[in-house]
Amino acid sequence: MREHTPNTVYLKDYTPPDYLIETVDLFFELDEENTRVTAKLRVRRNPESPREHRELELNGEQLLLESIRLNGRNLSAPEYRLTEETLVLPSVPDRPFDLEIVTRINPKANTALEGLYLSKDMLCTQCEAQGFRKITYFPDRPDVMAKYTTTLVADKSRYPVLLSNGNRIATGELKNGRHWVKWEDPFKKPSYLFALVAGRLECLEDRYVTGSGKEVTLQIFVEKHDLDKCDHAMQSLKNAMRWDEETYGREYDLDLYMIVAVGHFNMGAMENKGLNIFNTKYVLARPDTATDADYEHIEGVIGHEYFHNWTGNRITCRDWFQLSLKEGLTVFRDQEFSADRTSRAVKRIDEVNMLRTRQFAEDAGPLAHPVRPESYIEINNFYTLTVYEKGAEVVRMIQTLLGKDGFRKGTDLYFQRHDGQAVTCDDFVRCMEDGNGVDLTQFRRWYSQAGTPEVRIAADYDAETQALNLTVRQSCPPTPGQPVKTPFHIPLAIGLLAPDGTELPLQLEGESEPHRQKTRVLDVKESEQRFRFVGLPEKPVVSALRGFSAPVRLHLKRGYQELAFLFSRDPDPFNRWDAGQQLATQVILDLVGQFSKGETPETVDSHLTEAYRQVISDHWPDLSYLALLLTLPSEEYISASMKVIDPDAVHQARQTVKRALARTLEQEFRRLYQTHHLDEAVGRRRLKNVCLAYLGELETEEAYRLSVRQFRDARTMTDQISALSTIVNSRNPEKTDCLAEFYEHWREEDLVIDKWFTLQATCRLPGTLDRVKELLSHPAFDLKTPNRVRSLIGAFSQANPVNFHVRDGAGYAFLADHVIALNALNPQVAARMLTALTPWRRYDTARQQSMRQQLQRIAGIENVSKDVYEVAMKSLS
Repeated sequence: MREHTPNTVYLKDYTPPDYLIETVDLFFELDEENTRVTAKLRVRRNPESPREHRELELNGEQLLLESIRLNGRNLSAPEYRLTEETLVLPSVPDRPFDLEIVTRINPKANTALEGLYLSKDMLCTQCEAQGFRKITYFPDRPDVMAKYTTTLVADKSRYPVLLSNGNRIATGELKNGRHWVKWEDPFKKPSYLFALVAGRLECLEDRYVTGSGKEVTLQIFVEKHDLDKCDHAMQSLKNAMRWDEETYGREYDLDLYMIVAVGHFNMGAMENKGLNIFNTKYVLARPDTATDADYEHIEGVIGHEYFHNWTGNRITCRDWFQLSLKEGLTVFRDQEFSADRTSRAVKRIDEVNMLRTRQFAEDAGPLAHPVRPESYIEINNFYTLTVYEKGAEVVRMIQTLLGKDGFRKGTDLYFQRHDGQAVTCDDFVRCMEDGNGVDLTQFRRWYSQAGTPEVRIAADYDAETQALNLTVRQSCPPTPGQPVKTPFHIPLAIGLLAPDGTELPLQLEGESEPHRQKTRVLDVKESEQRFRFVGLPEKPVVSALRGFSAPVRLHLKRGYQELAFLFSRDPDPFNRWDAGQQLATQVILDLVGQFSKGETPETVDSHLTEAYRQVISDHWPDLSYLALLLTLPSEEYISASMKVIDPDAVHQARQTVKRALARTLEQEFRRLYQTHHLDEAVGRRRLKNVCLAYLGELETEEAYRLSVRQFRDARTMTDQISALSTIVNSRNPEKTDCLAEFYEHWREEDLVIDKWFTLQATCRLPGTLDRVKELLSHPAFDLKTPNRVRSLIGAFSQANPVNFHVRDGAGYAFLADHVIALNALNPQVAARMLTALTPWRRYDTARQQSMRQQLQRIAGIENVSKDVYEVAMKSLS
């Protein structure tokens, strides 16, 4: 158990730093167990600090202090105070002064992967959010920005490649087989953007010429055996650079841009200035080792980190409460980049599907917080879907309200006004206001109020006056610390359809002519508003929240027939897909009620099967979109509609519907599969693999042969892993052999073996927990490797509800055991695994009790980390 309750940090308590750092000169003598760091700082008082008497307080953790020199004079112990987390100098000069601090660290022992650590044979860093304090003593906060030079010294045979931020300005050889490299970053940056990498690495190099004619060297560093998997990442980088120039007018500002792929990494990637460090998962790709989804994710993440160069690096956040300033904006930018590079409809559906399945659950649980949080115990716990994905939706709403041209005016002003500064979310919104002459005061509530707004629409058609009356009501449920909410400014995109599916005019009462566009954005600002559309000779069907124009839960009463109509006719790609999801969800929930009562329903409403048949018969230029239309909502999405979740009934009901569709549309699925089986286009692969999954539900000899043949004949990882998934989730007699074949063939490819673990962890059949426990002893499993933990423990607890939520609570105890083990190794990963237990109040009494017991057990362990303590205690409160 913790001896002391950790401190809570509040946004309201923010004050400017007492001291600023002008320059940082770092000298590393690198060693995997004994690295010596000399930091020379030029320090000055901050004239904006409100305090008169100011000690110099520096952050530092897990450091061995060797010496301190102030203006060239060694300080003795009485001249400073040292604690577990700080180094305090009570008396320093009023004028700018030089401070030199020498520390020693042990990268090999750093299993938390924050600061400087060892990944296999490579030394690398992760400093966001507060990892720099594990390298040297420093005012480790984002509003302290300085210019850095870094000299790296190491054994040349072990660490032939030495990298850091900025431009390489000098190199040299030393005695005893050692060498050194000096790097200089000409731009001010906060300490969280510092990076270094040292190791035996191979480099793929290319060039990019900016719009102004500047040549930039591009380098991707990987282990030697991965060099043939970097071409896609390199092309993605060039695509992102061109897109940012064309869309936002942003050119890259250094002569060199480097990416390093690292096997041990807590996150996806890190935007360190000029030296991006990536999880290997988001760099390495070859058609036989990476799926089509992997390729798209790599391009999106490469783009995300590159776009941070302006939205995160050149302009950074003042404090960590403003994290969405850089992350929400940059997620929006990478989403738009990916939409322009792939299918815009598919990309938008993927974004919203994840948001509604996972972020809405976060909003509805004990960890709910605003996009701009008000307090935290451990900042790593706020790298959340709310800050990132909901933050991106807030930025998207601003673009919806201002239009693309208006949004570009706002970003141009933002880059001009705040380049080189650490600013706030309010500063960003103010640029949008000033660039467009608008008032977004009410809109700012999206940053300060937690929870998912509920929007209810009632439609009443008056045939006599040929008018449609829409009554729109909004509310937001209570969240921790915010029992009462005030109305949001919600952009509600609306379309109206005639019975034949054609778009109807959108003319509000009092207007002289209809709205020119087929979709109209209504400004919903009150708890209740009425909108009257006129000039409608027949009753329209309302297509509401087009494109998912706001992150809200929409309630609009519709029957099976109207949903089926929208599923087959709505011209808005998102709403057409969403109508299908709503139709399937209603059908499944009807069955859930029967299964919960112990009944065994045998029939499925024909509206759904006939709607699917109609969709299949249409002509589809975008087959990836058709594949999404034919995919049922997940068990997690369905559960979100229930007051008390019954995982068993949800699973039974969804499987019943899936099997019914497979039986009824067997011929259609078989025809689509055969038509697209040999084609190498991405959309055709996606469609045929959706069909294969349906056919696998039939559990026939033909389906078994079909999936095994595709598994063994596959020329891409997409086809092989899709076939293996179908095999694993069936009673196919060749399942064990196929799993063994896959492992033996790919055992040297870590990212592929991650997929092998995940397939088994997410198997929906009984006995999966026992298999997961067996896999913990597999030679390829390593609790110290975050990707492996996520692929097995994370996949089981977060993506296999029917087996994780077994009634005896064994799944909860299993997760708790490994959260406790991870707490001592890697608190960040432990806290993220723990979130699977946080929605415990959504379940029946027995499951509630089991989950709560495990949370209490975790919260009470000895030496519980701040990361895990915060999640556990907030979940229990």
